[in-house]
Amino acid sequence: MHPAFSVLIFTVTSGAGYGLLAWLGAGQLLGFTQTLTVNQQIVIGLMAMVLVSIGLASSTMHLANPKNAWRSFSRFRTSWLSREAVFAILLYPVAGLYAAAIFWQWSGINILAGLSMILALVTLFTTSMIYASLKTIRQWNTPMVPALFMAYALISGGVLFLAVDAFFGTLKPQLQAVVMGLVVITLALKLVYFFWQGKPQGATIQTATGFSQASVRLLDAGHSAPTFLNREFGYQVAADQLLRLRVIMTLVTFIVPLALVYCVFGGLVGAELLGLAWLIMMAGLLLERWLFFAEARHVVRLYQGEQRT
Repeated sequence: MHPAFSVLIFTVTSGAGYGLLAWLGAGQLLGFTQTLTVNQQIVIGLMAMVLVSIGLASSTMHLANPKNAWRSFSRFRTSWLSREAVFAILLYPVAGLYAAAIFWQWSGINILAGLSMILALVTLFTTSMIYASLKTIRQWNTPMVPALFMAYALISGGVLFLAVDAFFGTLKPQLQAVVMGLVVITLALKLVYFFWQGKPQGATIQTATGFSQASVRLLDAGHSAPTFLNREFGYQVAADQLLRLRVIMTLVTFIVPLALVYCVFGGLVGAELLGLAWLIMMAGLLLERWLFFAEARHVVRLYQGEQRT
């Protein structure tokens, strides 16, 4: 698949925002935001919603006609895209009420914190299912895709929460350990995904055409000029380049940020290093999302000369 930059920005930026809001809500329920002042909690919430808003605004740039974005709300029963749009918009008033509850210390603050956290995670899930529900792309049609989407959001939001927490002078070693553990789990899950992705399975030109007793090859592509299918679904990257990018992505997304968080865990430095760890992780997640699209192989490629997906 051809990686669209607007979609890369959308999924990575909004994911970090949803993750940060989920950490804030969890902090209210579990008590680790008690060391933060009212204004500091509101600042974290605003940062989360700004990241979400940047991502959602970027997603409209992927539409052929952005002014028709409102139509995405009309198919809630059948479309994961429509569900994502509805839950994403529904989160705004709930998050606003949560901010008001923090400011005025309402008695129902825990309920609003829980609702904000749940809506953030549900919106993340609906976004991931836009891709995971596509049976025509084997690399996406797996439960590992929603799991990874959720994990990426939690680790990027978690590292940002640590950075802000350290900036406010309230960094908690226990929370650092939890975030580091999530980074390690996410890395393990991504390595499993890479292993599964490389297994020879899925549709072949034989299964696509129904000729299972003999080899099949394309004699005529049916067109003499590049088409939309070629540009969007026939995107090709050399295998050795993909391997190098996988290694770089693994280092930048997981290993380097993990090492930086560990340095802070050891008491070497503070908020600046955690902020750097978050920026590096976000760069790595952009590369991961580029690979997510570039390595996806739609079954329509079988009718363009490919032997298997």
